[in-house]
Amino acid sequence: MEYTTTYSSPLGLIILSSNGTELTGLWFEGQKYFARTLSLENEPRDLLIFSNAKKWLDDYFSGKQPASQLPLSLNGTPFQKEVWEILLQIPYGHTCAYGDIAKIIAAKHNQKSMSSQAVGGAVGRNPISIIVPCHRVLGANKNLTGYAGGVQRKQHLLVLEGIQFNQNKI
Repeated sequence: MEYTTTYSSPLGLIILSSNGTELTGLWFEGQKYFARTLSLENEPRDLLIFSNAKKWLDDYFSGKQPASQLPLSLNGTPFQKEVWEILLQIPYGHTCAYGDIAKIIAAKHNQKSMSSQAVGGAVGRNPISIIVPCHRVLGANKNLTGYAGGVQRKQHLLVLEGIQFNQNKI
């Protein structure tokens, strides 16, 4: 069984899901891949993890770097999980490029190269937006690229963190 709650953010309604102790999902209502990993058996419930996640989001949207990491359960393929673990290493206020992530994964597996497009597919399917900071991944030359929650939201999140980017590729 999974549990859900909602959070009213400055960028729209957010739906959160949990297995009871860990966060399993965070989506903007109606975003691409919305609730893709959410179990069909779910019910609204007040949980400590949701209270902590809402506090985290309150801090984040008020322009503060959240002080702690929340317990997460990432549901995806081994490749997706590998990409999402790299996303968790991108510090607040910083970015990296899809190509950088591809190089990290290629090196880890002793491969000459890795597809940036494959990385982009995994980044886009991140089930815990914002907290697993997929919005901090930019295209080459810091060009703004797509975001499952919408490019305008990505732009807002980057500005909130003081991140500079190029808008010429929107």
